[in-house]
Amino acid sequence: MSQRLRIAAETFLRMRFEMSREMTESIVTVIAPMKRESSSPDQTFGTDGIAPMNRPSAVTRFFMGIVAWVERLNFRYAKLGNPPVYDNATFPWAAEIEKEWPVIRAELDHILLRQSELPTFQDISTDVKTISTDSRWKTFFLLGFGIKSEQNIHACPQTWRALQGIPGLKTAMFSIFEPGKHLPAHRGPYNGVLRLHLGLIVPEPADQLAIRVNDQICHWKEGKVLIFDDAYEHEAWNHTDKTRVVLFVDFVKPLKFPANFINWLLMNLAVFTPFIREGLDNHKEWEKRFYAEAEALRNRPGKAG
Repeated sequence: MSQRLRIAAETFLRMRFEMSREMTESIVTVIAPMKRESSSPDQTFGTDGIAPMNRPSAVTRFFMGIVAWVERLNFRYAKLGNPPVYDNATFPWAAEIEKEWPVIRAELDHILLRQSELPTFQDISTDVKTISTDSRWKTFFLLGFGIKSEQNIHACPQTWRALQGIPGLKTAMFSIFEPGKHLPAHRGPYNGVLRLHLGLIVPEPADQLAIRVNDQICHWKEGKVLIFDDAYEHEAWNHTDKTRVVLFVDFVKPLKFPANFINWLLMNLAVFTPFIREGLDNHKEWEKRFYAEAEALRNRPGKAG
C-alpha cells in the first residue's frame, strides 16, 4: 500500500469510527445496563490470548484498538447469549445446510483432485503463521471478508447456492486438515461473527480428531453442522492418517442495537485494512496461477476436446 493511500485510509477510518463511537456511547448511556448471562464464560478481547500480528501500520494499530472496544459491546448486546458452542436448533437454517451436504461433498471431491495445488491458510493470510507454519492446513475460498472468489464459485455452484441460506454470510471455504495437523490453542481476531463447520470428510477413528472450544471437546460428523464462537480459545487436531475436510463459514453474530450497527460498520471498513487487503491480493495471485494451469492442461496438444 502506498504512503499516500495508507494515510488516506487511516484518516478515513479515524473519522468514521470516531463518529460511530461518539454516537454509540451516547446511545448506551440512555439504555438500561444489561447483565451478562451467568452461564457465559468470559471472553478475552482485542488481541489478548493470541500472538500479536507483525503489522507496524498505524491503520492496523488504530483498527485493532477499535476492535477491542467493539468486542465488549458485542458481548454485552448479544441476542442469543455468548455460549462457546451453540445448539444448532438456535439457527433454523442450519438444518437446511445439512440437507445440502451430498452436493457440497461432490463438488469438494472434484476440487480435491488438485489438493496438492491448494494454498495453505498462511499462504493467503500471512498472520496465520502465528499458529500454523506447515503445509497441512489447506484452503479453498469461495468468499473472504465478504469478497467473492468468482472462479472458485464457478467451480462450486451448488455449494455457493446452499450458502445463500446463511444470514450474514461473511467467509466461506473448504478447510482441509491433512493427516497429523494440530492447530494450537488460539482465539479468533473478532467476536462479531460466529463460525460454522459442516463435516464433509471425517475419517475414523473419531476420537483421533476433534476441536476444543473453551472447555468443550466437539467431534465433527459428516453431514452435520457445528456452530461455535471462535472468539473463545480453541484448538483443533487430526491425528488420523487421512484428510479431514469441513465447510468453514463465518456469519454475522446476531446482536441488538447499537452493537449490530457498529458491527456492520466495522466489518465493512475492515476490508480497507492492510492485513485483509494483503490476504485478498494473495488469493488473487494464487487464483491466477491455479486456473492458468487448468487452462493449460485443457489446451494441451493431443488432449481430447
